Amino acid sequence: MIDVVMPQMGESIVEGTLTKWLKKPGETVGRDEPLFEISTDKVDTEIPSPVAGVLAEVLIEEGKTVGINTVVARINDGASAPAAAPVAAAAPATPPPAPVAEADGSPEPVATVVEETAGPLSPLVRKMARENNIDLSQVKGTGAGNRITKQDLETYLGSKTAAPQQRQAEAPAPPPPPPAPVAAPPRVGEAPGTRVEPMSMMRQSIAKHMVFSKQTSAHVTTVHKVDFTKVAKARDKAKGNVQAQYGFSLTFLPFVLKATCVALRQFPILNASIDGTNIIYYRDINLGIAVALENGLIVPVVRNADEKSVIGLQRSIADLAARARSRHLRPEEVQGGTFSVTNFGSFGSVFATPVINQPQVAILGVGTVEKQPVVIDDAIAIRSIAYLALTFDHRLIDGALADQFTGKIKSVLENWSEEIS
Repeated sequence: MIDVVMPQMGESIVEGTLTKWLKKPGETVGRDEPLFEISTDKVDTEIPSPVAGVLAEVLIEEGKTVGINTVVARINDGASAPAAAPVAAAAPATPPPAPVAEADGSPEPVATVVEETAGPLSPLVRKMARENNIDLSQVKGTGAGNRITKQDLETYLGSKTAAPQQRQAEAPAPPPPPPAPVAAPPRVGEAPGTRVEPMSMMRQSIAKHMVFSKQTSAHVTTVHKVDFTKVAKARDKAKGNVQAQYGFSLTFLPFVLKATCVALRQFPILNASIDGTNIIYYRDINLGIAVALENGLIVPVVRNADEKSVIGLQRSIADLAARARSRHLRPEEVQGGTFSVTNFGSFGSVFATPVINQPQVAILGVGTVEKQPVVIDDAIAIRSIAYLALTFDHRLIDGALADQFTGKIKSVLENWSEEIS
């Protein structure tokens, strides 16, 4: 039998949710054939089978979250089955270790149960828990993925030591009077004509991330009206050749990304993040591009965007969007963004107030490009107009600087002269 484990989908990922089995026990599966789907706080993806064989056993049911390297299934690959039988038959002859633990009267705390919710435990944490007889289920983890760290155990031990001293110093207080009974409001799901449906793991992750961003950054949005007429002419001139030569459509978005890179080089504080009271400036410009999915949203990253041409940017956008919708993004492709762009104009929206993608300090929203009558030199002309909405973190960026940054993007787009070939 071959064990199939929950893979580690990126350096900071310590757990994943098994969302769907693509094969049932007893069904054959080929090597590298999709076996199950997982969801993490970074990416949703399909996991291929490590070997060809028959899915013998499913150990983790759909919807359950487990730590990395947890065995989720076993595959009978044919070659290993005969050798495994004698080992299994001989297993009862091995004396179980449980009576040894009971003989000395000090059973070891079991840490593996906590790993399902708190992530993998380091050897040091296990040792401290064993020596101090700590029930790890009572300890709140503050590490990555709620992992329990050495500092968490020290804090827990300190609170346990201080609690008896505090109780001795305090005089016993009379019990408070029982609260008056309050009628509980009816649950939404109990109302007639409703249907209750659990959120998908991706929706839960989006909800958590959006609330966290609002609680972290001081959101302010500034909106600029931009004349895209010169960009529209350059696009119209090149889009037929781009479609024929490269096989993808030329949109307005890569022009906006190109102009954004110019502005980020001039105003590097928007290509940064906040760490406590420090500002972290990023050398590379890695643009996160929001991609709408059937059941949510994901932000893959165009790395070193300032080094790409308009056609190179369009190629990256098309590739990342297609693989995001087919669930074939790699974990590293949704990490490391330094600034984000969301194109809500592709759905006809004029402008919106986007939410900052933490830990970044700004996000640019692009509205739909429409032909509008405008006054130029006291005459009415028809121009291609769109609105750019920059949401920025007022903890770091002031309104004047945000408007200068957006104004630079506006200037590059309105004075576009680069030929697209």
